Amino acid sequence: MRYMLLIHHDENDLGGDAGQQQALYADWGAFNEALAKAEGAASGERMQPASASTTVRVRHGRTDIVDGPYADTKEQLGGYFFVEAENLDEAIKWAERCPASRYGAIEIRPIMPAAGDH
Repeated sequence: MRYMLLIHHDENDLGGDAGQQQALYADWGAFNEALAKAEGAASGERMQPASASTTVRVRHGRTDIVDGPYADTKEQLGGYFFVEAENLDEAIKWAERCPASRYGAIEIRPIMPAAGDH
C-alpha cells in the first residue's frame, strides 16, 4: 500500500547550534538516501514557511481568503514524502526513521487507489 507521510513541526523551533544543525542535515541526507533505495518510496519536497501560504475556504457561496495558515496549532505542514509499505506498521517504521519525528510529528495517510486499481 502507498502511504503519504506528512511532516508537521513548529518552524520557529528548528534552531539549535551549528553542530546540531549540521547533524540534522546529515540525518536528512541519510534518510533521503534510504528513501531513494527503497522500492516505491519517494522523497517529497520541503515547503516554504507557513507565512508564505494562503488559505482558501468556500462556504455558502462565499470565498474567504486568509494570508498564512489557518490552523489553531503551533505546528505547520513542512513537507511530505511517499513510501510503499506492506502495512501501517511498516509505514510507522519509516516515520520513526524520519529526522522530523524528533522535533515535530509525522502524519501517516494511506493513499486511495486510483479507480480501476485493485
